[in-house]
Amino acid sequence: MSINTKNFTKLTIVLFIAAAVVFQSCKKSRSDMGKTLYQKTQNKVFKDVTPEGLADVFQKVLADEKSKLTYGSYISNFYEQNNYDPVFVMDHIFNKDMNTSVTYFQNAGQHGLNPELFNASEIAALINKFHNKKGIKTLDEAYHDIAELEILSANSLMRYSNALQYGIVNPKSIYSRYFIATPRPDSNALAKVFQVTDLKTYLDSIQPKDPNYLALQKALAAGTVADGASAEETKRVIITNLERLRWRNRPNASKFVMVNIPDFRLDVMQDGKSILNMKVCVGQGRDMNNGKTLENYVDTDKVDKPNRHSTPQLSSMIHSVDVNPVWNIPQSIASKEIIVEARKDRYYLENKGINVYKDGSLIDPDDIDWDKVSATDYEFKQKPGDQNSLGKIKFLFNNQSSVYLHDTPAKAAFGQSMRAVSHGCVRLGDPQGLALNLFGEGAKYDLISKDMGQDNPEPTSIALSPKVPVLITYMTGWVDSTGTVQVRPDVYGLDIVLYNALATLK
Repeated sequence: MSINTKNFTKLTIVLFIAAAVVFQSCKKSRSDMGKTLYQKTQNKVFKDVTPEGLADVFQKVLADEKSKLTYGSYISNFYEQNNYDPVFVMDHIFNKDMNTSVTYFQNAGQHGLNPELFNASEIAALINKFHNKKGIKTLDEAYHDIAELEILSANSLMRYSNALQYGIVNPKSIYSRYFIATPRPDSNALAKVFQVTDLKTYLDSIQPKDPNYLALQKALAAGTVADGASAEETKRVIITNLERLRWRNRPNASKFVMVNIPDFRLDVMQDGKSILNMKVCVGQGRDMNNGKTLENYVDTDKVDKPNRHSTPQLSSMIHSVDVNPVWNIPQSIASKEIIVEARKDRYYLENKGINVYKDGSLIDPDDIDWDKVSATDYEFKQKPGDQNSLGKIKFLFNNQSSVYLHDTPAKAAFGQSMRAVSHGCVRLGDPQGLALNLFGEGAKYDLISKDMGQDNPEPTSIALSPKVPVLITYMTGWVDSTGTVQVRPDVYGLDIVLYNALATLK
């Protein structure tokens, strides 16, 4: 069975009980449990089975197994509230529903998941015992096997159902810079499993329908090998990206901006298709030389240890732009770059248009002994202009990492294949093209275009209405429009972290 996950909150327990009460109010009477089981199995042992006798054994088995279950708290509360009624054994096992579910569990590899996570072989063995009229020899064995099969079935169906609908790994538990709204299963999702009348119909319904997911599934089944990658590496890249797609973390809006970090590319998505794309530069990574792959990673690579300049995964809403922006230089950059250059060249700050402030007041840099200061002593701001590191425009959206999309005067990096070169923000290959796409033709865009053509001493802030969602994500593998599997280097080492989490699940 599976290991226990996080404990549920009191509120969740209340919801469990409420769901159980609803279920109990409409469940069938089990007074003829022994007779029904005997008729189905032709095993005389079952003639003496009673709900009361089962409840005593069920309770003990559940207590022994609870800590090993993925959803032990929910299952324990549910069956306690329902007098340990064996829903799956009584309502599904003899109409081939349970055999169908076992087949789905056994085929979990089609989703890049290990069938052992769903106890397929254990459930199949127990079902066979029920269908063999001499498979169960004593009343005690009958009670124990009913309880064991019921508990395994409930836990495995919940786990499989949630794996396909939400992903089996919570990205926030493995990534330190993951700030994307991502749905996770709650008590209502778990309760649905007990309400299913036709397991096959239900299991078919939860198959992800996303075209990207289906294309990756097809490539996995075909054993496709991507250019520049081995068969095993391609397989593992597909497995990790199938899991990412199960997280369902893309915006629901028909139009949104998406930055894919490993592809160093931005797309404006409209109704599922890219209507604008451009090269981008992103933050520096943990493995920019592609020294580690999914085939050769070691113990030290299994934990997320991001470069301090890595671009976070996040979702937000673009609400405005600043044209000819001022750059408020972070202390980390001031300490490691600005002050270092100021020590070497007394004209560096002036040439770069960088002002120095102390307690809000402008300071003459010539009055500062740069050999004796630290970044915490002063504030540094770069004025608008051709030298400004943010270029002519930045796109603003709320996030806790102070990240934005922006122009840059440093264009050379766009000619490189490896573009993880920034301090964390996303540099745009065609910022004015993005402005036109988001604002459309009209007065606001005309003002943006005009101001980007000149150096104003103050930034011009222009609100975007309606706001447009932005998603900064991390996808290293997909199938393109020609049916070709595309693989990108794992520049942040996030594939390794995710694949290891999947491979070590129990």
